[in-house]
Amino acid sequence: MIEASFIVREPLLDPKQRVIGFQFSWQQPNQDIESSTESLSELMEFVAEELHDDDKGFLLGDSLLFLEAVPELLHAPGLKLLPAENTVLILHKKYFADPVTLAAVTELRQLGYGVCLRGAEVTTLERSYFALITHLEVQLNAANFASQAKVYAALKQSTVRMVARNVMTWQDFDACSALGLDSFVGKLHLTPRPSSAPKTLNTAQTTILQLMEMVRKNADIQQLEAVVKRDATLAYKLLRYINSAGFGLRSEVQSLKHAVQMLGYSPLYRWLTVLLATASSSGYSPVLLETAIIRGRLAEALGQGKMSKSEAENLFVAGMFSLLDRLLGISMEEVLSTVQLPEVVTEALISRGGTYGPFLALAEACELNSMLVGSLAESLKITPADLNAAHMASLVWAKNVASAA
Repeated sequence: MIEASFIVREPLLDPKQRVIGFQFSWQQPNQDIESSTESLSELMEFVAEELHDDDKGFLLGDSLLFLEAVPELLHAPGLKLLPAENTVLILHKKYFADPVTLAAVTELRQLGYGVCLRGAEVTTLERSYFALITHLEVQLNAANFASQAKVYAALKQSTVRMVARNVMTWQDFDACSALGLDSFVGKLHLTPRPSSAPKTLNTAQTTILQLMEMVRKNADIQQLEAVVKRDATLAYKLLRYINSAGFGLRSEVQSLKHAVQMLGYSPLYRWLTVLLATASSSGYSPVLLETAIIRGRLAEALGQGKMSKSEAENLFVAGMFSLLDRLLGISMEEVLSTVQLPEVVTEALISRGGTYGPFLALAEACELNSMLVGSLAESLKITPADLNAAHMASLVWAKNVASAA
């Protein structure tokens, strides 16, 4: 693997804010290396190896993987390691002028691989490209939105899917969705949707917070069950999460008592944080939930081996809570006032400081394409190979958990 190379990701969203895939790239001090054939090939091979299991096959289900490519990469051995139906190669328009590249693209399309065209001027796009591509990258231009809208409407009738970049506001997101754009890539999902309606915790959230406090105090199992029984849906969802592939249990958990007997109180607390995040009745965001689960799992994985099991589990809680304000539509201050968290978790959430803060900040940096990835990893003595492997494993784990939502 290229020295000091870290994988960063961007989620691809559909108009309902569901994660339909990820775009992976290298985050490196030397940005020029990103366009090299060698670096792109190594990224492709690493992702392919980490997301494949000989028995289970592709580990991210129906998720799409978007990877930047250059013509030399179209024949790379690593490409054959990726499932064609889940792989979309991003190619710049300038490469389509070469007949050899066109022949390679045609061959890949026949094998089922997707191709996303980058750098094309949407308003003058030639239909001759349509047979060669599955996706078209669109750079939203708010100043020229009216003329772009006409093209979007026309493209909506074709088989080519439009992937929007540079969508900076929720108003633009909604407008593009209405015009037929299929997917969006960027960081907009981390920005709360503006709303004038006052946000308050609903009944389910209040019950979950009560359970979390009881678990924290090691309350008697009968008392926990009495609270859970008030809400049959709550109990059902909690058992679904516990039985998800995220825990890898060999036998199915049948009840809350059974869960505590098998797992103990600390893992139960983590699943209650996930349940709390899904209990929002206002503006629930699937991508925020999945991002929170990935962030929590990655922070926990990075802490394993460097601290005790219970402390590493606290890192998962910190990761989940770091997005809980946006998931619930309330301020972080209000979130922290509703549940008693360990002081080190609170410190990580407020300032990214203390023992847990750097682990949470590193997990965050991997999704923000931040240049802090390298320095944070170095300070925690985490190698690029270990971070990248933990990153991919966290995506798989979170996919299994999110599918139980």
